[in-house]
Amino acid sequence: MIKNFEEVKGVVYNPYIGFTSFQHFRGEKLYSDCITGRAGIASTETENYECYPVPAGVEEKGREQGYYPDTTVAYIRILWKEFEPAQGQYNYDFVQGILDKAREKGQTLMFRLMPHSTCARDDVPDWLKELIPCPERPDGMRVKDSPTDPLYLELFSKAVEKLGERFDKDPVLDVVDVSLGGCWGESCGFPDEDLKKLMDIYVRVFPNTKLLGQVGNINMLNYIGAKRPIGWRADGTGSPRHMYEIFPPRIALLDPDHWKIAPVSFESYWWVSEWYRQGWDIDDIIKLTLSWHISTFNTKSLPIQFCLQEKMEYWLTKMGYRFYLSQIECPEAVSAGAELPISFTLNNTGVAPIYNKLPFRFILKNSDGEHEFVTDIDICKWMPGENYEQVSLPIPKDLPAGTYQLCCKIGGGNNPVVKLATATDCIGDLHILTEISIA
Repeated sequence: MIKNFEEVKGVVYNPYIGFTSFQHFRGEKLYSDCITGRAGIASTETENYECYPVPAGVEEKGREQGYYPDTTVAYIRILWKEFEPAQGQYNYDFVQGILDKAREKGQTLMFRLMPHSTCARDDVPDWLKELIPCPERPDGMRVKDSPTDPLYLELFSKAVEKLGERFDKDPVLDVVDVSLGGCWGESCGFPDEDLKKLMDIYVRVFPNTKLLGQVGNINMLNYIGAKRPIGWRADGTGSPRHMYEIFPPRIALLDPDHWKIAPVSFESYWWVSEWYRQGWDIDDIIKLTLSWHISTFNTKSLPIQFCLQEKMEYWLTKMGYRFYLSQIECPEAVSAGAELPISFTLNNTGVAPIYNKLPFRFILKNSDGEHEFVTDIDICKWMPGENYEQVSLPIPKDLPAGTYQLCCKIGGGNNPVVKLATATDCIGDLHILTEISIA
């Protein structure tokens, strides 16, 4: 028996991919639309958007002003001083609360621990200032400088170590964005040996969590990449200078197959609404990010003009993986105690694989019950294009005779569920593929 299926139209919201919520969670408020370069404000327009939780008094009326897609990924950045308010005392409850909120909202977490931002409110911990000299950050100025004393990186590294030791095994913590000690955890300028010690900590304490690093720091990507997979993140997306002058030569330094083993993430220069006001070529921005195998995009929980919704939703149908099971072949009947051979064609119509080894399950189900088979199919091998799989399911000898629906499911248990872009009837998370008689 051969059965063919149509691909569903439109966006299929699945785990680990798509737009992220930023410093917010799924369905929460959006920041109000923000116009850059307003008169009298010297490049301070993003200070209230950089850290979690959102500072009191920040206007959040974005859902009245524009569009934002559903999000299965929450991208949260917190300050070192929030995690370690006193030296050696770690606020695990604060981080646990973030993980619990993401879990409640059906999201996975992309997370960064930032040593400091550019303003006094978001500086390094106060206790650190009593130990070593730290740069002043006067009001109204954006000071990126970090402390230069070697104790600074040593103590920040200890905080990273404690974070990983406590939270690495939580499946909600999907990605850690590597901080290297500079402002926001992005800038560097520290001795290579000190940075390598910090990078070694990330490798050691996050064995179960995907790592992500700035594409501008090829040394970091290569150093960590020699020890384990690490994805890359490109900040500045949309800006013509970044898209055509900065990103291409940096990406060219990477292995062209790098995206096959670790995710690619982009962060907006300003935000999409500003792209529109600046007159940047949004179609070309989308085209380029897809050619670089984007899986996630952070446009900072700011509203997008409604007129761009169609473009954004097209982008989402290509971003990351998109699994469309187009054909299945199997017998119409099989005896209990025998093997049930199944072959199927799986089209990945996205631009990247999935990087999480979720189980692929077949289920035989009727009104009397169901029997589940967890296969050894590695869904991470499903690259863009056609993929073929063959399995043989051992039918239990005591499975009652009758007609069963053959269903499939990706994920489940402690893992998120991946929905197929396949037009089938469904029972909850199960895709119904065909009927099989058990004799």
